[in-house]
Amino acid sequence: MSQALRRIEETREALIDALAARNWDAIGELDSACRECVDEVLSEAPIDEEALRSNLEGLLAVYKDLLTATMGERQAIVDEMSQINQAQKASKVYHLFG
Repeated sequence: MSQALRRIEETREALIDALAARNWDAIGELDSACRECVDEVLSEAPIDEEALRSNLEGLLAVYKDLLTATMGERQAIVDEMSQINQAQKASKVYHLFG
């Protein structure tokens, strides 16, 4: 396995760990590192295509999980902001009649 493929695998595993910990700062850094790894592996001389396919499919699965998690986090924030807005409106009504 080439060094670039090994780096993709290590980055994928680190992304999985960061996602499990919801460490968004680490995920951002690992995303950048992952992009560099993919660029590097694609610019290398011909390599084991099966290993490359396997690594990239694994990476794709992690990114799908990341997308699902970020959409869930975003929805949780939207819900929380809606509750805050409703509470503020209720507070204004209370002060008007209180």
